Amino acid sequence: MIDRQKREAHNILRGLNTVQKQAVECTDGPSLVLAGAGSGKTRVLTHKVAYLIDRKKIPSSRILSLTFTNKAAREMRERILQLVNPCYGELWCSTFHSFFARILRMEAEKLGYTQNFTIYDTDDQAALIKKIQNGMTMTIEQCPINAIRSRISHLKNHLKLPEHAKESAVDYFDEHVAMIYQEYQDNLKAANAMDFDDLLLKPIELFHLFPESLAYYQKRWHYVLVDEYQDTNHPQYLLLKSLSEKHRNLTVVGDDDQSIYRWRGASLRNILEFEKDFKDCKTFRLEQNYRSTKNILHVANSIVMHNSSRMEKQLWTKNDDGELVSLLWNSTGEEESSRIIYKIKDEFQRNKRNFSDFAILYRTNAQSRAIEDELRLNGIAYVIVGGIRFYERKEIKDILAYLRAVVNPLDEISVRRVINFPARGIGNVTLKKIEDFCSQHSISFFEGLTRVAEIDSIAEPTMQKIRNFSDMILKYNSVQHTISAAELAATLVEELGILVKYKEEGSEEALERRDNIGELLTQIRQFSNENEGNGNSLAHFLEEVSLITDIDNWDNDSNAVTLMTLHSAKGLEFPVVFIAGIEEGLLPLSRNSNNLEDLEEERRLFYVGITRAREKLYLSLAERRIRYGDSSFGGPSRFLHEIKHDLLELDRTQVSVSRSQRSYSYDDNLPVYEKKAPAAKKLKPGIIVRHPRFGKGVVRRVEGTGKETKADILFEDVGEKKIVIKYANLEIL
Repeated sequence: MIDRQKREAHNILRGLNTVQKQAVECTDGPSLVLAGAGSGKTRVLTHKVAYLIDRKKIPSSRILSLTFTNKAAREMRERILQLVNPCYGELWCSTFHSFFARILRMEAEKLGYTQNFTIYDTDDQAALIKKIQNGMTMTIEQCPINAIRSRISHLKNHLKLPEHAKESAVDYFDEHVAMIYQEYQDNLKAANAMDFDDLLLKPIELFHLFPESLAYYQKRWHYVLVDEYQDTNHPQYLLLKSLSEKHRNLTVVGDDDQSIYRWRGASLRNILEFEKDFKDCKTFRLEQNYRSTKNILHVANSIVMHNSSRMEKQLWTKNDDGELVSLLWNSTGEEESSRIIYKIKDEFQRNKRNFSDFAILYRTNAQSRAIEDELRLNGIAYVIVGGIRFYERKEIKDILAYLRAVVNPLDEISVRRVINFPARGIGNVTLKKIEDFCSQHSISFFEGLTRVAEIDSIAEPTMQKIRNFSDMILKYNSVQHTISAAELAATLVEELGILVKYKEEGSEEALERRDNIGELLTQIRQFSNENEGNGNSLAHFLEEVSLITDIDNWDNDSNAVTLMTLHSAKGLEFPVVFIAGIEEGLLPLSRNSNNLEDLEEERRLFYVGITRAREKLYLSLAERRIRYGDSSFGGPSRFLHEIKHDLLELDRTQVSVSRSQRSYSYDDNLPVYEKKAPAAKKLKPGIIVRHPRFGKGVVRRVEGTGKETKADILFEDVGEKKIVIKYANLEIL
């Protein structure tokens, strides 16, 4: 028996390096696996789960593994099952939001919801905020809906309730947000709905109000393992700490150098201070990279070492030196696109590559347009991660809204979206009358539809149309637990007559919409077959759809060049990577270049892009680029100056540039950008200047000395900005 156990353990540990093996075998107490890019962090996590099951004989139902995307969760599950199959008991590999949504389904009634609550996406949130704002004096122009939605999300990620938001308001916008926030939460509750952030906040509320629920889940999970821990926010930190408090077997795997989601609430302190939070923690540093060449790693290390907020580590590899990193120096953004495609064709022919070997990364989605044009012109297939996703297409959102209304008729946003689709002649005037009736009687919007006969001002023909709609929703609501999701969806679509409508219309767009709905029905059928016997599969399907990310939709089997933002690329790797727009104003992004924390995150983002490359890396910049309709030049990114010149090869042998305020010098054939900015001592309050991107402005304040001199400048078009003079390329007018 002992020999067999040793043999099983040996099989699971086979192929791990010394540090990976130590991390896997450390099963008791908290542990931090500090895993550099390409160092095998997912391998450690999956092997540790397998080791717990196979060697330590822990039931798989007692082990919880959490990550951030469905794609990563599926990969984790598949790799564990390859190591321990059959796996006795349920294998819990999930995203944070899916896992806590599952808990909330079981505990919803304690918080005043039903199990069939709806999860609102960003469009639903925007629609709800617009509805609330329409009843206020503040205009959408003064307080944009997306800005309000973003601020509410920020408040939630920092555990600030509506009353806290009102207390901490510093201006009229904050006060306006605080008012909307309270009504927004009230409307969500009335609609039996939660937004994405609530999936983390409501479990915290549940565990606070009902300690017995927390005790149950603490007892349930003996081991908690977390991937991409550097991306966790404060609510996730609190939930992990609570869940693991009883057994204290918490393993977190992550890389502080790849923390790039501060803008959406991720807290770098979670990983930097893990050893302080768990003083008996054991730390394992995975520094051997299995992905990239030595030259690529040298460039990556030379960049990230300039950050001050990081844990000490140095990536190394046994891989070959590989080619030098190429710097593509271009005159214009259009030339940049042409040069990138030229290099793809050259690599394709010279190294016999497939198009799927290439990824083109950029800081902002707007940069993809010129690259897409050039790819199409050259007949090269490409796929964009983060474009219009399948589930965001209008016809798909319409059908999903019907299904959500069926599952949860209290979901006013979904009901209002489809009450006149297909067209029923129910106009806005009628909807306003129903809304007023609901307000007078303190009832839900859907109940108002069922009581439309009580509204005398609505004509009988219109009343009948409303009754037909509400009766249809109630009919399918009553059978959702007795027929499969596939059967319900197919029958509903047929009754709506949408497929026939699109077919009769006959246009290319209409036929594409018809095909998309057909694909949706196919997916629902497949989901129903895979989840047969698991209760209301329609509610489960809608939940899964609401939590899908861009990467989950990416088809990495297609032979096409991949285009995506640097943020979307994390966790992926490609033989050949291009990073476009290595310029001041783009990378680092201008709005993030003055604050130290933002600047260090921009540097980490660059590091993430560099470490996606396995064999060849191209960095590209343009002297001139059309942005916001104007020609601009921010200059080469300051990050390029952090790379040793002997690690780069200049692709263009000669650059002829002669413009005021700019000059170029050459060092080992690498152009170095030297800004001849106006001397800081010349800048005084009241002086008028021009910025290459922000335009004309007046200096308000000047602070600091030498290279650290900064100025607060009030620009005519974009308001006040704090500018680092060294990188500003200002012209004194």
